[in-house]
Amino acid sequence: MELNISRLRKLLLMLVMVFSFTMIHAQEKVVTGLVTDANDGMGIPGVSVVVKGTTVGTTTDIDGNYTLTVNANATIIYSFVGYRSQEIVVGSQSQINVILSIETENLSEIVVIGYGTVKKEDKTGSVTSVSSKDFNKGNITSPQDLLVGKSSGVVITSAGGAPGSGSTIRIRGGSSLRASNDPLIIVDGMPIESVKNNVSGSANALSFINPNDIETFTVLKDASATAIYGARASNGVIIVTTKKGAKGKPMQISYSGSISVASAVDYIDVYSGDQLRKIALSNTSLYDPLNYDKLGTENTDWQKEIFRTAVSHDHNVAISGSYKELPYRVSLGYTDQTGILKNTDMQRYTGALNLNPTFLDDALKVNMNAKFMMTNNNFGDDGAIGSAISMDPTQPVYDGNPASAGYYQWQNYGANLGTPNPVEQAMAVNNKSDVYRFVGNLKLNYTLPYVKGLQANLNLATDYTKSDGQNNRPTTSPSTLVPSAWGKLSDYTAKNKNNLLDFYLNYNKEFNEDHRLDVTGGYSWQHFEREGTDYTRSIEDADHPLQVDNESEFKTENFLISFFGRLNYAFKNKYLLTGTFRYDGSSKFYSGPSAPKDKMWGFFPSAAFAWKIHEESFIKNIDQISNLKLRLGWGITGQQDITDENYPAQAKYDISRGGYYYYINGRYIPTLRPGTYDPDIKWEETTTQNIGVDFGFLNNRINGSVDYYFRETTDMINEVTIPSGSNFSNTLITNVGSLENKGIEVSLNFVPVSTPDMSLNIGFNFSHNKNEVTKLLLTDDPNYIGVTEGSGMTGVTQITRVGEAAHSFFVNKQIYDANGKPIEGLYEDIAGNGGVINGDNANKYVYHSPTPEYTYGFSARFNYKQFDMSTSLRANIGNYVLNQVASGASYDQMQQIGYWKNMPSHLSKTNFVKRQFTSDYFVENASFLKMDNISAGYTFSKFAGQDINARVSFTVQNVFTITKYSGLDPEVGEKDDRSGIDNNLYPRPRTFTLGVNLTF
Repeated sequence: MELNISRLRKLLLMLVMVFSFTMIHAQEKVVTGLVTDANDGMGIPGVSVVVKGTTVGTTTDIDGNYTLTVNANATIIYSFVGYRSQEIVVGSQSQINVILSIETENLSEIVVIGYGTVKKEDKTGSVTSVSSKDFNKGNITSPQDLLVGKSSGVVITSAGGAPGSGSTIRIRGGSSLRASNDPLIIVDGMPIESVKNNVSGSANALSFINPNDIETFTVLKDASATAIYGARASNGVIIVTTKKGAKGKPMQISYSGSISVASAVDYIDVYSGDQLRKIALSNTSLYDPLNYDKLGTENTDWQKEIFRTAVSHDHNVAISGSYKELPYRVSLGYTDQTGILKNTDMQRYTGALNLNPTFLDDALKVNMNAKFMMTNNNFGDDGAIGSAISMDPTQPVYDGNPASAGYYQWQNYGANLGTPNPVEQAMAVNNKSDVYRFVGNLKLNYTLPYVKGLQANLNLATDYTKSDGQNNRPTTSPSTLVPSAWGKLSDYTAKNKNNLLDFYLNYNKEFNEDHRLDVTGGYSWQHFEREGTDYTRSIEDADHPLQVDNESEFKTENFLISFFGRLNYAFKNKYLLTGTFRYDGSSKFYSGPSAPKDKMWGFFPSAAFAWKIHEESFIKNIDQISNLKLRLGWGITGQQDITDENYPAQAKYDISRGGYYYYINGRYIPTLRPGTYDPDIKWEETTTQNIGVDFGFLNNRINGSVDYYFRETTDMINEVTIPSGSNFSNTLITNVGSLENKGIEVSLNFVPVSTPDMSLNIGFNFSHNKNEVTKLLLTDDPNYIGVTEGSGMTGVTQITRVGEAAHSFFVNKQIYDANGKPIEGLYEDIAGNGGVINGDNANKYVYHSPTPEYTYGFSARFNYKQFDMSTSLRANIGNYVLNQVASGASYDQMQQIGYWKNMPSHLSKTNFVKRQFTSDYFVENASFLKMDNISAGYTFSKFAGQDINARVSFTVQNVFTITKYSGLDPEVGEKDDRSGIDNNLYPRPRTFTLGVNLTF
């Protein structure tokens, strides 16, 4: 159709020249017609019939008929929800009848991949695309929340319910033990910094993108799709594409706004004041009689004192269209999110601009993107959540003591280690930050005039982030909350810069209709810079001298230089071959001028084959089969973010801190302390094999895919013991290990109902992943227990060892009485050596993993005329959680030195006198089914008699959770590089949202 329009324009230009530039005017004419359904031939009422590039139009009547006055050279666009749009040039026609087909999975849809695009039907790798119509609904402030449960093999776990909090994203399980397991995220062609390098004061590395500006997420899973990103692609790639203006479209103004009300779903069940007093008086042999007079008379519910019902609102305005030959889209957004924990909130301002004009008869295509974000974070103190569980409920919130600003504090009564007042802990802190971020890029695509099919592409991009914040406490806060004796002042700043240059050539050519070639080759240069400061000290006055707890600064940088290429070949549109490579050079592994080149540079190849079986003659005439394709893929990817150091292969010297100076000639002199390092350290490598089948039946009303994969990571980073004196420590972080991930993924989509008035779309996905560590040392050592994880208080509770899943629970085997009740301190003597068993690693065993064995996702969209409804559910099966809230409960801990503590009422089930942190009793099955959201809406056309479309919606998020887990929430995510530990998570609220969308 675009070709016909172009020819018409050229013909008109010739006529103008022939008739001495005499203006030719097309005569207006009346066009009538009937719009029918391709399935049943019935007329479709309400179809939009609009002259392209104008606001002139009409809609079909109840029988599908229409009448429209147009010019002969006009193009009419016919569109209706659930159907494929059509464009028809009027020409000499006075009657135009149109047949619209149901919009199911469109195999000609363009999918964004690394350094290019491909038709969905031609993809050879494991690639999933999720568009805006399938996003999760509700009060969404973080972009990754749009994708939760929408793609098989992708597990997204939010860090909790704090305003603007980030998420952990895992694609096909983790590929590393100590290195980053986060996927590479690319926004409009710009690879952004890894999550762990996010600036101080920013809770979410993706918060600079307004969720309303996102058009699609494309998830690249297997190595044949990701290897073109080389040393950063071992954990998959997520490509975010934002919305753009369209050429020839009239200006459109849209507004979306919402107001949300959120509250805690539940609280940790703890003892009341009356219950604690009863326990204390019933166990006089356990507690010191001198402490009984410190029991109060109140029944304070500390959790209800620190939590609240939170009201938030969100507003977005977007203007898009085309000004002459300049397509544009500009948007502004404001989010004010209030946390359910008092004194936590977030205000975010976003702006986005996209311009994508073309020049030189469309030979030069320009795409400019600019995104700006300013966020004001108020983090509060989520430590108050744990204090609210532990604080003595017999005490009041306030006692009027001026030394603690009127708050009741144990410190005022001689107990300096007493639980801080949770309300003061939450309310008195000044823990805020301001974050500014700009991400912009300019893409140029030029079609070279002398070689047909050859294009040159240039992408220049920058990402600049700046933050500053403080975490201060007044002098009235207790000593348990401040490092010094007199208040706390803590200031920090951070700045990240990320600059990119990509240049590549692309050649696309068809030969004799049987051969199609698409070749890409290019160069990439990326420079990362990071700097920051931190200054923590006491509050200084006449009676209290300054005490500096920390004064530090850092500045670092690293480079990544790459060469890459891809070849796509298609034979008879049936057999598809893809080969890619990337040759990465990373400054992270530079150890000096004489360093071997292969330590800095890595080669990452991939190959894939696809067979369109449905194009074969023995299948092609079977109408019920719309799509059937076999995919095979292999490739190698890398991981350069292996440690927290930017130059782990170089010697490092640290300046000694105060208190560790040497006294020399009457002065305390700081020294330089050498650190251990490995000059031969390199990136981890992951080899992936993938076999998949894509299928579609009944005109793709039933479609989906099945994939099986095997991933092996080698040269995995681990900390190993080395001979004393051989380096500057007796341990060394180096490449020694390996692990495997293997699994299956299934995606299914159904369109069981599709009529002009009603449609129903159902999506389902399933994945199973098995993770196993296969090597941790250079040589086998039968006495090597593995990599243990835990704390000084709880002891070792997790382990990574050969033959098991990474981060498995490592606990003592509990023995039970005849009634099934755990016997305190009695565990199975696994080692058979007798003696103390509780906490002894030799008597522990591997007991389940925090990673789910199976994940499920389910979504549904229903439309009836102008009413719509949607929902999303997901399930994790086979994941376990260590309930550390419960394992820390015991009767002896209720009384401390000079104060009382509360405990979770779970203690009444065990009646443990002493804590049993390492009992397998507290490792619980945390499988769950969650309804993430359910939404209903109604669309009004020509709202209030004006040319305005309006949609009103109501959404509930975090609707319900079905689980056997006894804790607050079975989905605990990762914290401090540990997963599966429930330790007072900021609760995820249940949120009710009323939304309005207006389109002018």
